[in-house]
Amino acid sequence: MAHNFKRRNDPSVAQVLKELAGSINKVLDGAADLSTDVPGLSLYRNTAPSAPNPCTYEPSLLLIPQGKKRVDLGKQSYVFGESAFLLTSIELPIVSRVSVASVEKPYLAFFLKLDMGVVRDVLHTEEVRISAPAVGTRGMVLGEATVELLTPCLRMVRLLGAPQDVPFFGKLLHREIIYRLLQGPQGDRLRSVATMANQSYLTAKAVTWLRENFEKTLNVDELASMAGMSRSTLHHHFRGLTAMSPLQFQKQLRLHTARQNMLTQELDAASAAFAVGYESPSQFNREYKRFFGKPPMRDVQALRASL
Repeated sequence: MAHNFKRRNDPSVAQVLKELAGSINKVLDGAADLSTDVPGLSLYRNTAPSAPNPCTYEPSLLLIPQGKKRVDLGKQSYVFGESAFLLTSIELPIVSRVSVASVEKPYLAFFLKLDMGVVRDVLHTEEVRISAPAVGTRGMVLGEATVELLTPCLRMVRLLGAPQDVPFFGKLLHREIIYRLLQGPQGDRLRSVATMANQSYLTAKAVTWLRENFEKTLNVDELASMAGMSRSTLHHHFRGLTAMSPLQFQKQLRLHTARQNMLTQELDAASAAFAVGYESPSQFNREYKRFFGKPPMRDVQALRASL
């Protein structure tokens, strides 16, 4: 199931996007990526479409002022760029690829990790009013960029030209971006995960536990009781938030981690399988090939060759 976002022709949004693209391009100066001095802010540039890249997205805002990206979460695909943004409210295993990029018009991205402590802090200020979230709110959503949201993002990139101002203005701009997101139609996504009494917050607790203990044998009843829910309620909310069941989520985390370990620690397939909790290397090989399209060692060799 694909979520495509149709662009509206708003000249003021187009102008800020053009300025944001120009500022990102200038800061990167030909580099492919940069972890900046502003906490949580990374910038990216590609001159060609990329291969699918399995990774994890933390709570974050992803804006692409030029080019397009495709992000797959479970069986759902999000295809977006320019006037659309991707908001992630909980750490999720995804597969991402740059789908539109060229030397003449490079893909340019603004990726900001969102501090959930700041989200809660902004929520506690009485000026912020947000509608109640829908039940089963997905932890990843596309939204339409506005001038109000894009402007602090542009100022954040321009701030990199004045390093002495980063400690002070970096925090203020982070808060302003979170405020704009909370005020927009997608604000309920952030609030539902940040608000402790909410079902999404309880589900997020289960997601966090699973992420930190994915190599352990999964007992869904224990996971549900830890989240203070029945098994069926947890299943419903977990699938609503992550587009996967707890078991599928655990499997993807195991496969992502095993792949990373083989790539960086030069483990063989069996060692990588045991390290992430598989008891049978043959089951690991089967599931790995089904998910990544190639057997483990062939996939890792192809990845190394492409680096």
